[in-house]
Amino acid sequence: MDPQRLSGRDLAAALAVVVIWGLNFVAMKFALRDFTPFQLGAVRYVFAVLPLALLVRPPRLHWKWVVLYGLAQGVGQFGFLFSALQVGMTAALASVLMQTQVFFTALFGFVLLRERASRPLQIGLGLAALGLACFALNYAVPGAASSATTAWGFVLNLCAAAMWAASNIVARKAQQSSRSFDALGFVVWSSLVPILPFTVFSLAFDDPAVRWHWLQAPASGWLAVAYLGWIATILAYALWTGLLKRHPANRVAPFSLGVPVVGLATGMLALGEAITGWQWAGIALVVLALGSVMFGERLRARR
Repeated sequence: MDPQRLSGRDLAAALAVVVIWGLNFVAMKFALRDFTPFQLGAVRYVFAVLPLALLVRPPRLHWKWVVLYGLAQGVGQFGFLFSALQVGMTAALASVLMQTQVFFTALFGFVLLRERASRPLQIGLGLAALGLACFALNYAVPGAASSATTAWGFVLNLCAAAMWAASNIVARKAQQSSRSFDALGFVVWSSLVPILPFTVFSLAFDDPAVRWHWLQAPASGWLAVAYLGWIATILAYALWTGLLKRHPANRVAPFSLGVPVVGLATGMLALGEAITGWQWAGIALVVLALGSVMFGERLRARR
């Protein structure tokens, strides 16, 4: 039997992660009906930390990496993403734009880590740039933009993807600094970091009229938060980490291409979100760019 071939159980786990992370964006939209972005950031990480912090040991590495990762991945990525979804971004498009973190990671890796970009990655970067240009033209061409998205939401969404990429760089540096790097412990304990900043931001910037409204949130809002904290964070991350331990990354990573597909479908079906022609063009180019990065080296090797 091919050791790289996914068993039925592993295939089911990979597909489950794709669906969970694809639905993640719709859950955010539902939660933001009852929570401000800062409130949602705080309670999301409280839910993610409470069970595992009591069971998982702290990682054996310098605390600065834990704090930096928590600030970049938690406060940065989700602070920008939640804000984008609130001020003018659909769940469907957010699921696609967040995948540009692959290209931001490559750019940061080149600048900060001197990592050279392969030919497929260079092609992917070019296609992604064209895709982002199409998204931008959606707001520049008169009458093209839909009322569900705004240029400000688009910018904040890209900032979220860039912060995700920054957290990837921090994770690499943290892994290099410790021979006994524990990915699960690193993620769990770094999840403690965003709680205080999000709480402070909420008290400082949220409208006083809604500052404590989250205490009266309906069950649907709390279910969405539980999904974000327990299902999308703990369960999905545990399944994904297990797959990466049993199979090569190039065997597992292509499944992430399914996340924006699920995100697009659920956003349009569950929330009735519409997508303009320019946005469809941008989506197609971003997906082609991701395909170039994930499958380009394999095709070159076959040639």
